[in-house]
Amino acid sequence: MPRLAIAKEFLRDYARLQKPVQDRVTEVFSKFENDPHSGRNLEKITNARDDRFRSIRITRDVRGIVLAPDSGDVYTLLKVLPHDDAYDWAQRRTASVNSATGGIEIRDTAALDATLPELSRLADSAPTRLFEHVGDADLRRLGIDDQTLDFARALTDQMQLDAAQSFLPTTQWDVLSGLAAGLSPDEVWAELGEAITSGPVDTDDLDAAIERSADRVVLVDGPEELLAVFAHPFALWRVYLHPLQRTVVEAGYRGPARVTGGPGTGKTVVVLHRAHHLAARGEGSVVTTFTSTLADSLSAGIKLLTDSPDSADRIEVAHVDQLAHRLYRREHGPPRMLDGDDEKRRWKRIVKQFELPFTETFLAEEWRQVVLAQRVGSAEDYLGAKRTGRGRRLGARQKAQVWQAIWEFQRQLHDEGLLTHETVRAEATRLLERLPDDDKPYRHIVVDEAQDLSPEGWRFLRAAAPARPDDLFLAGDTHQRIYAGRVSLREVGVHVTGRSTKLRINYRTTAEILAWSLELLHGERIDDMDGGLDSIAGCRSEMHGLPPTERGFATREEELRHLTEVVTGWLDAGVEAGEIGVAARSNWLANKAQSALERAGVSAAVLSGGRAAEDVVSVGTMHRMKGLEFRCLAVIWVGEKHMPPPNAVTPAEEDAHTHEQDLQRERCLLFVACTRAREQLAVSWHGERSGLLPAPPEN
Repeated sequence: MPRLAIAKEFLRDYARLQKPVQDRVTEVFSKFENDPHSGRNLEKITNARDDRFRSIRITRDVRGIVLAPDSGDVYTLLKVLPHDDAYDWAQRRTASVNSATGGIEIRDTAALDATLPELSRLADSAPTRLFEHVGDADLRRLGIDDQTLDFARALTDQMQLDAAQSFLPTTQWDVLSGLAAGLSPDEVWAELGEAITSGPVDTDDLDAAIERSADRVVLVDGPEELLAVFAHPFALWRVYLHPLQRTVVEAGYRGPARVTGGPGTGKTVVVLHRAHHLAARGEGSVVTTFTSTLADSLSAGIKLLTDSPDSADRIEVAHVDQLAHRLYRREHGPPRMLDGDDEKRRWKRIVKQFELPFTETFLAEEWRQVVLAQRVGSAEDYLGAKRTGRGRRLGARQKAQVWQAIWEFQRQLHDEGLLTHETVRAEATRLLERLPDDDKPYRHIVVDEAQDLSPEGWRFLRAAAPARPDDLFLAGDTHQRIYAGRVSLREVGVHVTGRSTKLRINYRTTAEILAWSLELLHGERIDDMDGGLDSIAGCRSEMHGLPPTERGFATREEELRHLTEVVTGWLDAGVEAGEIGVAARSNWLANKAQSALERAGVSAAVLSGGRAAEDVVSVGTMHRMKGLEFRCLAVIWVGEKHMPPPNAVTPAEEDAHTHEQDLQRERCLLFVACTRAREQLAVSWHGERSGLLPAPPEN
């Protein structure tokens, strides 16, 4: 019986096909898998460079391109295009098997043949070649074949390599891109992870190559699985693993482990697969993060991956406060929560009552970042507590005054039976720490967006699972920290030294959008949660597209008019409404944008959960954008009055250090919002341009 494989890149294409064509693709290939003589439905392609390429009729005007094996029974669907485009695509390309990875590759041989003579002519007069520092043996060891090797030897600069991405075999372009970025052959080898095979590769065995290509090909087992794949094409495209990601997911760790990396490098994908991997081993896990929105998004991703009810039952998804409140209620009943406005009023009254030379903001941050973070319980403890990063130095007399204020605040909460989310987490942690290891509620804890958890949140998670192999697995990027929590993992008992992996390849955002977004954080000193500074140097994208657009306007009305023009332009160009997002700093601004789009006849909805709607333009705050992505994204109202908003940044005269941390958090928030865009990013403002934006280019 024939087996159908679907190229991962086709999943992205399928999501963009018109619905009648999608339905016809599903119908044709459902019948294909049930037909023992499926090859009879395939037609040879005249003048094809690879005689294994076949066409199959989808509609009168649309054809599919299938890679048929010389022997074996795996047929791979590569493309579905209009009739003439499909034949042109097939006549230009060939399939091969990578000698290092053993995986299937497709290349535009016609483009390679046409480009090489001119590159060689230019190289003859160039002072240096791009890869003159790398020997042939290393290139071949990394899977570079004869045709690509000749091409690589003719390259003289990075721009030529970037232009070749569309026609070189993907894995071989990855290798060359890594070498061009300054990685050594061994570092490139490590980045490819388990893609490198341990033994010789039969480069003529297509079936075996497809079996090895789990990161690029989906093998479908029957019509039901085919329907499931086509029901969530882009979502499945997102959750397939790169070999290095698979290595991280399937590794055994002696203790807590961490994966880091810039935006779009697949950290959340790794989190989902790690939980699924543990469940497949028969071991339960909890997947957690900082907010309910992200927890909802993770839950949806887990549902895509879980292939059996047993696996699903072994994975719990809940945000940290949900877990802590559940444990607290079990012991004490529902907590009485102190709201934020009441907390501010209490600090203000305490400042006035004791005639203190501190602001309420400074005292609240001192309570959170020193007292709660370090579990300070007495005046003596506070005198000896580390205040690294707090900015303002305090003498013994000033510390005594601060402790008096904090003691009074905590007394009020105790006497009135009030709690904050921080104190709920602290009490839940105390309850957990009393339990023996065998009674801890979780065996494995998997954490996404780890950078946003506070110290007491981390202590709670550390106490919730016994310290054993594979206990904690965390993913995060401190460049995307958008909440106030800061932590040293070592100080909360989470030791990841020697068990940390950094991902560098961005799979979401074009190189142009990524480079522009990275400028938002240029020069910022970002901590790594483990006593040092973090860096996303080397983070790169393999995709290219249009540069972001930046437009300023005199009035709010003009900017909103521009927004509706941009969004309708994307819709007219064939972008689905569900692939378009609009991000603003606050709910009020998002609501204004949604109303403007509706008045212009564009169906739009304000984001309310962890997933974007499929049939309308999604409008939301920058915080709501976390964990989402859009083919086209507009980031609006990035003017000096709205980004950052005055109430989000502590005045420098009140607390200079907190002021700087607040500004950095706002930069990170803008960075997060802009890197949700996959292909097109439009940034706008009215009035003066925000100082958080990269400096405009000089004329």
